[in-house]
Amino acid sequence: MNYNNVKFMAAYGTSKQLPPSRRAEVSFAGRSNVGKSSLLNKLFNRKKLAKVSSKPGKTSTINFFEADSADFVDLPGYGYAQVSKSEKARWAEMIEGYFNQDRDFALVVSLIDIRHPATALDAQMVGFLQTTGLPFIIVQTKADKLSKSQVSRSTAALRKQLELGPEVPVVAVSSEKGTGIDVLKRLIDSYIEP
Repeated sequence: MNYNNVKFMAAYGTSKQLPPSRRAEVSFAGRSNVGKSSLLNKLFNRKKLAKVSSKPGKTSTINFFEADSADFVDLPGYGYAQVSKSEKARWAEMIEGYFNQDRDFALVVSLIDIRHPATALDAQMVGFLQTTGLPFIIVQTKADKLSKSQVSRSTAALRKQLELGPEVPVVAVSSEKGTGIDVLKRLIDSYIEP
């Protein structure tokens, strides 16, 4: 897949607004400050395709990006404390509403900050993916903040914490340095291109 030729398609404020699935979708889910937008920009080799903010919780819509052989879906972050209850409920509805639709889920990329154990909400998301049988991988973000040995320890600890079998790929990436991005691209390709 050509990751350099991706364009923004549309943003939706509720799951009811979503158009039917057209083809394979690669969805990105994670906490509000996990670095989803930065990762997407690094993946697509663009600086500002996905809006990045120093303030967490900026992605408040479901954003679709079109690549040549799949659509990429940036879901709103979960778990951001400094938004109203009604806004949190709207975000939860969007995420749940998206996953409850009959869509062509090729892969769900579950993002977790490598510097910390998975939160209760991270564990809930992974548990949901395991229960529903949706194809997913775990991406540990901000790997540049740790040494190589710390990255290995963190990955092992996360596998144990979330009871991940060897069939679930876990990739440590850095949007800052580009670490792990090529590995992630190859993994995504393997789920899209049979």
